Amino acid sequence: MKIGVFGTGMVGDTIGSKLVELGHEVMMGSRTRDNEKAKAFADKHGGRAKIGTFAEAAEFGEILFNCTAGGGSLDALKSAGESKLNGKILIDIANPLDFSKGMPPTLSIVNTNSLGEEIQKTFPLMKVVKALNTMWCGLMVNPAMIRGGDHNTFISGNDAAAKESVKTLLRSFGWADSNILDLGDISSARGTEMFLPLWLRIWGATQNGAFNIKIVS
Repeated sequence: MKIGVFGTGMVGDTIGSKLVELGHEVMMGSRTRDNEKAKAFADKHGGRAKIGTFAEAAEFGEILFNCTAGGGSLDALKSAGESKLNGKILIDIANPLDFSKGMPPTLSIVNTNSLGEEIQKTFPLMKVVKALNTMWCGLMVNPAMIRGGDHNTFISGNDAAAKESVKTLLRSFGWADSNILDLGDISSARGTEMFLPLWLRIWGATQNGAFNIKIVS
């Protein structure tokens, strides 16, 4: 499958690398074609990954991952061009973290809205699925790292078929189907994004990002 990955940071590199490992054709998108981090990503994979602008990655990918910093996600997607995004599945991993007042960050969108919803409203013909945004990126692609993979990940989105496609990708990352919890439509992304302040406090207290949620009853 052809997959476009928006973002050249740790999350984009981790997701893109896993997709390459799984045999997908991957293009990492950034604001410019000569982005140094994107070049390093392509070099690391020995020509098995492509790089380009956000617009080129959007056109290339059958499915897209938003791994940009949440504060810049809408601008990045707008620069890709709505016509190249229409009809595509966007797996939105970003969180609207606001670092303007230092650490820990606050949320720039919260309570009655979410970044996932803002993306869906801005691009109504795109199929936005919020996923994987409640954990450290190492766990996103390797859930077996802790508890043999027996912990939960969540998805939110308006399109049932798109969510099934995302579940298929998550299973290829190692997530058990029983641990993928569908929270409902894209408005349920408010809950997973609002988990981030707690996640950050736990990370600060433990100095360890390799933890996650397990739903027990």
